[in-house]
Amino acid sequence: MNERKRQLEALLFGKPDRIPLTPGGGRKSTREAWRRQGLPETVKDGDIVEYAYRQAGGKLDWPKGGKGFYADARMIPQFEEKVIERKENSQVVQDWKGNICEIGNEFTVDYLRNAMDFVTRRWIKCPVETRADWEDMKKRYNPDDLHRYSENPVILGKELQNREHYIGISFSGPFWQLREWLGFENLCMMFYDDPDFLREMILFWQEYVAALLKNTFKYFTPDEVHLSEDMAYKSFSMVSPDMAREYLLPTWIKWGEIIRNAGVPVYAMDSDGFIGELIPLWIEAGINACDPIEVAAGNDIVDFRKRFGKNMAYRGGVDKRAMAKGGKVIEEEMRRIESVIRDGGFIPGCDHGVPSDVSWDNYVYYIKLLSKTTGWM
Repeated sequence: MNERKRQLEALLFGKPDRIPLTPGGGRKSTREAWRRQGLPETVKDGDIVEYAYRQAGGKLDWPKGGKGFYADARMIPQFEEKVIERKENSQVVQDWKGNICEIGNEFTVDYLRNAMDFVTRRWIKCPVETRADWEDMKKRYNPDDLHRYSENPVILGKELQNREHYIGISFSGPFWQLREWLGFENLCMMFYDDPDFLREMILFWQEYVAALLKNTFKYFTPDEVHLSEDMAYKSFSMVSPDMAREYLLPTWIKWGEIIRNAGVPVYAMDSDGFIGELIPLWIEAGINACDPIEVAAGNDIVDFRKRFGKNMAYRGGVDKRAMAKGGKVIEEEMRRIESVIRDGGFIPGCDHGVPSDVSWDNYVYYIKLLSKTTGWM
């Protein structure tokens, strides 16, 4: 079974020959720690997971990737990335989205573009503060700009029809995107203070992404469309489920109709934090997979399976804290989720980026346990 078929069978409650092995990878600080702890410098960043699998004793052929299809929803043109002020222990910068924020001197502006590592920042100014800002921002989102799509999309789309690797395309959901324009506090206040403006911005993003999806599907049908929302804290969603139903659900539903009509089998959602209040809305929208199922936020994937059955598949769900402790703790964690793995519709992996407190030895041991559970050993 090729990797594309394996991914689809796993997420759609089929019968994969084995569950995809996607343990999660480390960002820059984690990889640097691993190299100090025994990961050879000669192992390229993109090969670390396979190398760890081999170190754990894995012998099976490693899945091969391939070409993807590009559909870029980001603003064009982007803002200039620059340092505005340097301080003794920090710097004030402008990122590509037009945010002005303060970060540590150990980082560069590139860290804010590429999520190279976990970066704490203090927000100072966001790009949309007035109606005039909003009018300027809208001009940066033309769905018919050919620069947004892969070169020679007709040829590439045909070439990818018989692919053996899994391809998804990703977009920001309305909550995520408005937060990037307005900032988190201003967005939350807008639900109360200016709901008409809020609806206008959501509708703009809804129609823009709808056009991007339709343009993409003219050339290519991916295996997945993946949304990012990050709209939950520990224990609760950032806005109430009632507000999410009123303001966000119509957009999720509209995109879902376009996605299903195009024959895309997986419509997925990403949100950190506790998502138990949101999963019913996502199911109503036609979303059939979600990640990363952060355990520290109170997500219990065993309980989710009991509550939501096979209406939702999951990726992630392995507690990064157990990975860091290793030994009997990670063994118990794997036993905790074993029933859901056996039930299908679950590709287990780290419940976010692997942090630097997960040692290289513990990472290799975790992959060994994961490989045995998913059929790779």
